[in-house]
Amino acid sequence: MESHLESNTIESECQELNKLTTEIKKVIIGQDYLIERLIISLLCNQHVLIEGVPGLAKTLTVTTLSDAIDTSFKRIQFTPDLLPADLLGTLIYNPKTGDFTTKKGPLFTNLILADEINRAPAKVQSALLEAMQERQITIGEETHPLDDPFMVLATQNPVEQEGTYPLPEAQVDRFMMKLVIDYPQRAEELRILREQASIKKKNAVNAVLHPDDIKRLRSLVDTVFMDEKIEEYIVDLVFATREPEDYGLNIKDLIQYGASPRATIYLTMASKAHAFLHGRSYVTPHDVKSIAYDVLRHRIIVSYEAEAEEKKSEDILKMILQTVKVP
Repeated sequence: MESHLESNTIESECQELNKLTTEIKKVIIGQDYLIERLIISLLCNQHVLIEGVPGLAKTLTVTTLSDAIDTSFKRIQFTPDLLPADLLGTLIYNPKTGDFTTKKGPLFTNLILADEINRAPAKVQSALLEAMQERQITIGEETHPLDDPFMVLATQNPVEQEGTYPLPEAQVDRFMMKLVIDYPQRAEELRILREQASIKKKNAVNAVLHPDDIKRLRSLVDTVFMDEKIEEYIVDLVFATREPEDYGLNIKDLIQYGASPRATIYLTMASKAHAFLHGRSYVTPHDVKSIAYDVLRHRIIVSYEAEAEEKKSEDILKMILQTVKVP
C-alpha cells in the first residue's frame, strides 16, 4: 500500500479546491494570501487569528467562504461588556414548570468570526478558546458537542491602537496561524472601486463544497507524504527558536520564549495542506518555508532587548529561515 496519494487523485481534488477559490474570488478582490490560508486552516481543522486594520474585507471573506462550502456562519462583535454566556449560551428557568431549558449561544455554528477579540475581557476570551480546544461546550450539567466543521476566525486590531489589549501568549498559541494582512495594491483597489462602489447586489456565491467534502479532503491531506528529512527540518526550525546558538545564531538575547510543541504539530499539518493545495502528494522545503511565518510569528515571544532594537518575531524568523540548513 502506498504511503502517499496518487498524483491523479491530487489533480482531481485540487480542481475541487480551485473551484472553491474561484467562487470566493467572485466577491473578494486582492486577498489571495488570506483566502489560501483560510482554506489551509479548513483542511487542517484549525483556527486562525488575523491582525489588520478595519475595512480589509475580513468579515466578507468569511461569510463568502461559509456560503461556498454550504455551512452556517455567525459574527460576534467582542466588546468590554461581553459575558461568557453571550458566547456559550445559558439555562433559562421556566417558573410554570420549574424546569430549566438550554438556550444555545452563537458558538453553535460552523464558522465563527470573533471580531476584535482583543477588546473583550479575559473570561470571554478563555470561554471562546476553551470551546476551540475541546470542541464542546458545557451549559449547566450538560455537555454539547460543537458542529463539524467548526472554525474560529478571530480578528484583532494592532495593539498600538487605543482600547485594545494583547491576548495572553498561552491563548494565542491555540491558534494554528496568525495572519497579518495589509491594504490592497493600487490596481486591486481600483478594481474594488469599479466593482463594489455601488448599491447594486454583489455577485451571488454558489456552494461548491459541502461539510462531507471537507471531511473527505482532510483525510486525504493526512496521507500527504513527508520525508524524514523534512520532519527533521521542521523540528530544527522550532528548536532554533529555543536554542538558537546550537544552529550558529547569536540571537538568544532577542528571544524570551521559543515556539511550543504545538508549533511542530501545526507546521507539519499546514505544510501538508499547503502541498495538497498546490497539487502535490509530498511536502517540499518550500511548503514549510511558505507557511512558517504564519505558524511561528505568534509563538516567538521577543525579549525587552529585541523591543529596544525594534526587532519583531518576523525579523527573528527571517534569520532562522536563512540560517537553518534546508534538506
